[in-house]
Amino acid sequence: MSTTTQRLPGLDLSRLGDWLSEAVPRSGRDLAAHLLAGGKSNLTYEVTDGVETWIVRRPPLGHVLATAHDMAREYRVMSALQDTDVPVPTTYALCEDEDVLGAGFYVMQRVEGTPYRHAAELERLGPERTRLISTGLVDTLATLHEVDPAEVGLADLGRPEGFLARQVRRWKKQLDASYCRELPAADELHARLAAQIPRESAPGIVHGDYRLDNVLVDDDDRPAAVIDWEMATLGDPLTDLALLVLYQRLGTLLGGSVVPDAASAPGFLTGDEIVQRYASRSDRDLSRFGFYLGLASFKLAAILEGIHYRHRNGQTIGPGFEHVGKVVPPLLDAGLTSLKEHR
Repeated sequence: MSTTTQRLPGLDLSRLGDWLSEAVPRSGRDLAAHLLAGGKSNLTYEVTDGVETWIVRRPPLGHVLATAHDMAREYRVMSALQDTDVPVPTTYALCEDEDVLGAGFYVMQRVEGTPYRHAAELERLGPERTRLISTGLVDTLATLHEVDPAEVGLADLGRPEGFLARQVRRWKKQLDASYCRELPAADELHARLAAQIPRESAPGIVHGDYRLDNVLVDDDDRPAAVIDWEMATLGDPLTDLALLVLYQRLGTLLGGSVVPDAASAPGFLTGDEIVQRYASRSDRDLSRFGFYLGLASFKLAAILEGIHYRHRNGQTIGPGFEHVGKVVPPLLDAGLTSLKEHR
């Protein structure tokens, strides 16, 4: 049996060591681990047996929305993309037996790379390197959207027909499930989105939360691995592009203490430049992009309100959660503005 060198919420090293020794060849039972800083959703740990090192991902503790935190989906998508031009970590094993850690989890490769989150991190690199990093970020997204889902075994990952309408309904349901305060702008934004759904772009693989700190960047300033695929599906890829642009705008508006602000660093592509760079790699119709920006605002507001709910109830660990709830109202206002500016 393994010796637990430190206690971590959601990670029983004794149970994990026994399971890992059977699931992953040449792994040992005596493990050490630490919780990685970063995401405010799934729990991500770096685990080692003293020889090899892996990444373990599992859902958060406590209140978990029914359709969120799907470890099997995340594992499946990364496994399917192994032989494409989209950089992803190597996947090793999936565990759906909740008796091991109390929830499903998976084990993947530890990729050397930096998930840049704050502008100060990029400012140290200078504007030229920052521009290269942001350009690679957009190009990798375009590459993902060029992948044929059927060719990589993901034809049944989602139902692309009616995707946008379902997204509007889904994020309203998610927001309602974490209801703990009055948010009148949420009702207005939802009503406007439901009434203005455009004709959908050609379907493709949608990451669902594509931004710079969900991409590990190597020492040559190139994307080494795209991570955090829990919301991946088949649908309209322009939703990914809109979320990327939204993060760029929010980082500049709200600052890095609340949301990632790496995109406000000198040299990083502006929102318009992100769209233009993507458009140069794609023939998708961007004439109704304001709707996608509004939907991105609504989606992110629902996600952050869920995190705010869990924090209020003591069910989420890690720094920075006390600020998350402050982002939701201005985020909803930004969504309404996007719809009004791009009819």
